[in-house]
Amino acid sequence: MRTIVIGGGIAGPAIALALQQIGHEVTVYEAYEIPPEDVGAHFSLAVNGLRALEKLGCLRDVQAVGFPIDRMRFYTAGGHLLGDVPRLRRGADALRSISLPRGQLVAVLRRAALDAGARIVTGERLVGATESANSVVAEFASGRRETAELLVGADGIWSTVRGLIDASAPRAEYAGLYGVAGISTLTGLEPGVWNLAYARNGAFVYTSIDEQTQWWTAQIGDPVKPDLRGIDDAQWLRRVNELFPEVMPRAVVGAATSIVASGHLNVCDPIQKWHSGRMVLAGDAAHPVGVGHGASMCIEDALELAAALSGAPTVPAALQAYDESRRPRIDKLLKHGHNARESKRPGAVKRQVNAAKMRVLLPFFERAQGYLYDYEPPSLSAVGGPQSATR
Repeated sequence: MRTIVIGGGIAGPAIALALQQIGHEVTVYEAYEIPPEDVGAHFSLAVNGLRALEKLGCLRDVQAVGFPIDRMRFYTAGGHLLGDVPRLRRGADALRSISLPRGQLVAVLRRAALDAGARIVTGERLVGATESANSVVAEFASGRRETAELLVGADGIWSTVRGLIDASAPRAEYAGLYGVAGISTLTGLEPGVWNLAYARNGAFVYTSIDEQTQWWTAQIGDPVKPDLRGIDDAQWLRRVNELFPEVMPRAVVGAATSIVASGHLNVCDPIQKWHSGRMVLAGDAAHPVGVGHGASMCIEDALELAAALSGAPTVPAALQAYDESRRPRIDKLLKHGHNARESKRPGAVKRQVNAAKMRVLLPFFERAQGYLYDYEPPSLSAVGGPQSATR
């Protein structure tokens, strides 16, 4: 089956890799020509995402460009410890979550997809698509037109494909938070720990990836969407120091060596329609969950979509099966993401409420979050083959 995937970030190459493994002929179209290694900041992969990568055959390559993170700790603005729990895993799990640069994950997935036989075309922006009973025609800004039996929208929170499937679908909006990420060199902090402080003006997160290096992110509350263009590293550091005078942020930001990324945090109302007859959404195009789980959900989507296409008699039936299998898990995580974002908004009363909630809830953290990490991805070798949907 010929398949077009729109978007070359995390979800797109992962989907291409999974679909190549079940016999599809896949071309990924990415609007930007920037090398993937140069895009984005650091982020986390939970153990469920790592297990999905193992099914795709590239876990070791991803682990090689990341750093294992054992614990996560939550603090008040004054530096008082609220709780210490396993990072994105169950406590008894031998596998550890990892932190890594986003661009490195994209690069590994693209290489794996290319090695599997997929094509990746950059500099082509989708502007339209037309479906028939047996095919879909993709139209690009350059005038290029491509025909396939399936089109997958893996084009992120600002998805074009989402609007083609449903013109009334919600669009992304500013979430009232913006962020800046940097790297610091500071000794004396415990490596392998992710730390979050609920500060006066938002949330400050740093991860000690080794004995002298910290990756940090300041998530800043602002009800008015600020203009982030043209801000250099020195200006960012002054702004973060002014907005986060608390002890923990001040020490880490004071040792900063570079700013790696900045941007607005965006949200999108739940997307009710994930697919039509020949087009389907995946990753942030379908469900921008955030809160450290977005990349893992993208990789899970790749395997679940491939499994559905392998097990259903027709493409429309496969897309319906994929939708039904994913929604319960995603809906539960979307609620968690909303609550986590709300906890990061500034305000003295909110900080006190958050601290009280965290003291009560953190002892039950594993019980509440365990469903995320118990996920068992499908094995494509067991479901792939000649029975894949072709009609």
